[in-house]
Amino acid sequence: MLFDTHLHIVDRARLNYPWLADAGGLDRDSLYEDYAREAKRCGIADVLHMEVDVAPSDMAAETAYVEQLSQAPGSMLRGAIAACRPEQTDFPSYLEAVLANPFVKGFRRVLHVMPDELSEGSLFRENLNRLTGTRLTFDLCVLPHQMERAMALIDLNPGVQFILDHCGVPAVKDGLSDVWASGVREIARRANVTVKISGVVAYADPTSWTAETLRPFVEHSIACFGWDRVIWGSDWPVCTLGGGLSTWVAATHALTAGCSDSERARLFHLNARRLWKL
Repeated sequence: MLFDTHLHIVDRARLNYPWLADAGGLDRDSLYEDYAREAKRCGIADVLHMEVDVAPSDMAAETAYVEQLSQAPGSMLRGAIAACRPEQTDFPSYLEAVLANPFVKGFRRVLHVMPDELSEGSLFRENLNRLTGTRLTFDLCVLPHQMERAMALIDLNPGVQFILDHCGVPAVKDGLSDVWASGVREIARRANVTVKISGVVAYADPTSWTAETLRPFVEHSIACFGWDRVIWGSDWPVCTLGGGLSTWVAATHALTAGCSDSERARLFHLNARRLWKL
């Protein structure tokens, strides 16, 4: 069974998503019910919701909405990675409120679509350090050229557990890049980082990719981090840009067919349960 650590829910009747206007095929509702129907058929049993960069005024409302969905009978939702704004002065009070809610397992501040300098701000770094000693993880979604900035952030916060989203966001359709490969290798030297095997189908050519297209990126990520620091995510509905949830699950099984039962179990669900104490 798979533990999906990266589900996005989009409900435009409930929340405001400013970025959707420029999101092409993703400019639509992507509801939990639609995901769950397919996910259960694919063998997904547990899910964490990943924040969807809602309007800042809706960040708390997004968490409340997902938590409400988790309380329905048979829900697969086990927690949420919430949005945050470490660059803002009100972050400490926001953090205090989040820590009072065990449903929230971590934070993410989208960085790959923001100015490179955002994570270099003194307030951003000071506020991120407040996660030290808490149960909250921090997801890093950065482009290959932003890896050095990500490493600086990690080095300043050795007591924070980081997650590198989407194998470090490689441009799969363009082939292997030394910048990406070396960046992943260097980030993996930091013991407080786990890599998320997710997202790669959306970065491949949607008309021609195969499991073998993805293999170098997935295998390099796993080789660098090792089997105890890898987790799996669907990145639904973004994965629909590259074939869909069922296709990504099938590719995952194909890519790990030669691995041991223990290795697959750690990637598929054991590491996620340990990381978030679930």
